[in-house]
Amino acid sequence: MYCQKDYRKGGIAVFALCDCNNFYASAERLFRPSLKGLPIVVLSNNDGCVIARSEEAKAAGIRMGDPEFLIRDLLKKFDIQVFSSNYVLYGDLSERVMSNLARWYPMVIPYSIDESFAWAGGIDNLGDYTKRVREEVIRNTGIPVSIGAAPTKTLAKVANKIAKKNSGTCVLSTPEDITKAVENFPIDDLWGIGRQYYQKLQAMKIETVGQLRDLPEGWFKQHMTVQGQRLWNELWGRPMLSLGDPPPKAKGLSVTRSFSGYIENPDILCEAVTTYASRLAEKLRTEKMCCQFLEVFLLTNKHREDHPQHYPRHTHRLAIASNNTLHIVAAATKVARMLFQYGIKYRKAGVLATALVPESEVQFNLFQKHDEKADKLSSVLDHLNMAYGRGTIRIASEGYKKEWRLKHEFLSGGYTTRWDEIIKVS
Repeated sequence: MYCQKDYRKGGIAVFALCDCNNFYASAERLFRPSLKGLPIVVLSNNDGCVIARSEEAKAAGIRMGDPEFLIRDLLKKFDIQVFSSNYVLYGDLSERVMSNLARWYPMVIPYSIDESFAWAGGIDNLGDYTKRVREEVIRNTGIPVSIGAAPTKTLAKVANKIAKKNSGTCVLSTPEDITKAVENFPIDDLWGIGRQYYQKLQAMKIETVGQLRDLPEGWFKQHMTVQGQRLWNELWGRPMLSLGDPPPKAKGLSVTRSFSGYIENPDILCEAVTTYASRLAEKLRTEKMCCQFLEVFLLTNKHREDHPQHYPRHTHRLAIASNNTLHIVAAATKVARMLFQYGIKYRKAGVLATALVPESEVQFNLFQKHDEKADKLSSVLDHLNMAYGRGTIRIASEGYKKEWRLKHEFLSGGYTTRWDEIIKVS
């Protein structure tokens, strides 16, 4: 399936990388056209720090990872629009982008929420084709994207970076195109070059990918091991990384969250843990997996030296691997109460499911019967919450006020996932 030709011998571009531009910021703009041209930042869980910026926010001096409380003056000075992370909205829009790409490419493999690799082999007039794909994706989803195509995945990444700074597309299919692209491409922007390798290359006064590519293959093998040797081949147009198959089933699943404030009461802590455990059980059912071990951990604020520190965790083994909400919640809350200590200010908690097995392969025993009622109840919960919104039906021990929940003071609407928040046109 893969074109293994060296591009210097007439190989063609076969990998395409589609990347959504400033994805979170673009998603917030999509349903609020009035934000076009305005600087936008999106904050992490609990409205902690900046995880996404529009180009205008970057120009204003906002950096990735900046804590929100330290840049409030800057946000006010440049009238920067602030949003809490809305992962439900971003996930839905991501699926729309991927679905549109699948109409144009025979195989699309998501790499992250905002980018995916696609197979582009055998396409005539790839430059025109790539432009058409980009235009259609933008027209159908409203999300601006950039697409780069090249003989290898590494060069496709380079092409995509170039595309973002130009017309939105870039195809590297000839020796001249590729040599020109890598000649002045900064080494710190190259896929596969981390901080350690970057510092080593800086010491050697290697600043561009063109300079790096001119090093002998033996140097890569000696100083960057097999991974470096693959990188060298990829830069010379010889695919060493396949497009890949859909990601394998996860070995573990988790739900972890910080609280909006400190929790010092075991009942309130169990409300939070119940919510996390319920969400974890839902994720397990979505993956059609059951877990054999359930780990619960609690964390304090390590930055507060005036607070006593406590980081307990415990792994509980279920009698039978399960994914139904009642079993998961019962085990998680039991462990949480065991770990809790009075006088401690807890800031975060998490529930992890490990030793996952497919639903069809769960082993029962003589002393434990299959709890069909609990499984049916979990199935009903899923159907109702999918139809009417997550949390519509929930375990009573989750509580009602949930004052411990993450701060989402700047949360946008569920424009594509909640009936009551759909945009109305008058």
